[in-house]
Amino acid sequence: MQFPSLLVLPLALALPASICHGLENAGTSAPPATLNSSVAALTAAANDKFSSASNLDALDSDSASASSTTSLPDALDVQASSSPQSNQSPQDGPAPKQTKRILFIIPNFRSVTADEKLPPTTTKEKFKIALLDSFDYSAFVEVGILAGLGQIENSEPEFHQGMAGYGRYYWHSFADNLDGDLWVEAIIPTVSREDPRYYTLGHGGFFKRTYYSVSRLVITRDNNGNPTPNFSEVVGNGIAAGISETYYPSSELSWTKTGQHWITQIAIDGLSNVVKEFWPDVNQKIFHDKY
Repeated sequence: MQFPSLLVLPLALALPASICHGLENAGTSAPPATLNSSVAALTAAANDKFSSASNLDALDSDSASASSTTSLPDALDVQASSSPQSNQSPQDGPAPKQTKRILFIIPNFRSVTADEKLPPTTTKEKFKIALLDSFDYSAFVEVGILAGLGQIENSEPEFHQGMAGYGRYYWHSFADNLDGDLWVEAIIPTVSREDPRYYTLGHGGFFKRTYYSVSRLVITRDNNGNPTPNFSEVVGNGIAAGISETYYPSSELSWTKTGQHWITQIAIDGLSNVVKEFWPDVNQKIFHDKY
């Protein structure tokens, strides 16, 4: 504000005029005391005006400061209430969960839900998983189907046809299944300290997840959760294929036959991994977690 300078200027101009007017009225030179008292009175009046203007300016400043101070909390409240909303990002829902069985039939005991943290498996737990896979009621159905397919294809001519032939196919298939489960899920994982479970990826595109599930044939986790070569899958199935040749007819024994059994079992496990990877999504989106 400009109140002090505007008030002092008229007073400064009026001071000589007042002095001259006083001298004319007196007709003679004014006594020093009278002149001094006039100047003192004018100075006091100017000071009073200056003080009033300063006080007014101070009051205006205080009022403006108080107004801004009063409105400050409201502004902070608005900012505080709107800030979390602007920074808030949508949360992804929980990953679909694995079930113990697929469609109530196919065993799925080794599958782990995506992002789930589990303690290492003990030797007892490894053998329990292998025996569950081998003696589950669905395993007998699976063996029966494999035995029927083998008989239709006449893959082992010495077994012959008919019910007796089907029985030979059946117990050989059951022995193959038990042999493979023990070596792949229990014996080799115990020796190599591997985790025989399948850890679902659960996110990413179709090709990424398919590649991941197939790659679990050669890469798995150890008991500490670190990546490691999957000796149990490759070596275990190889040993199981070699042992199976000891109870098949001698005329069918050959390295080619053993290699075929080995590769076939690894391929079946790869397909099984793909099914396990996408089963939680299928169960959630198509069956609405019915199974």
